[in-house]
Amino acid sequence: MSLPSELKPEIDSILEAMLYLYTESRRLTKELARQVDLTGPQLTVLKMLEGVGDLSLSELSERIRAQNSTVTGIIDRMERENLVVRARSTEDRRVVKIRLTDKGAKIARGISVEPMLILRDALDNLTVAETRELLKILTKIARRVQAIVKREVDKE
Repeated sequence: MSLPSELKPEIDSILEAMLYLYTESRRLTKELARQVDLTGPQLTVLKMLEGVGDLSLSELSERIRAQNSTVTGIIDRMERENLVVRARSTEDRRVVKIRLTDKGAKIARGISVEPMLILRDALDNLTVAETRELLKILTKIARRVQAIVKREVDKE
């Protein structure tokens, strides 16, 4: 389905806003990571684990929206730098959880500003109805993008 041409300015404005949010988030993460001698993805992992606790590799991959193989490489490097450890789950011995070390937790605590918190704070200005509508719309867009990407990958 093609949108009417009169919506082009609005669509362009939406895309610009999305790009701004993405770019600003990446820029801030990179800047904060550099200050503590980490990469952006490493900082993202530290802050994620600090916020939610131990996660399996697949849970972490899903939450930071990256492939398992990419996250494995990030975790390998972080483990070598003593920022995280892999530990068997006490509930299910087949599951390996990624856990912050004391060093990793200390670095994570030292970084108070974080893109997710800034975005969360910005979203606090929305009403309940606006928040629900935004979630509905963004979920619909994300599913459509996933379908398009899958279709393109399947063509190859």
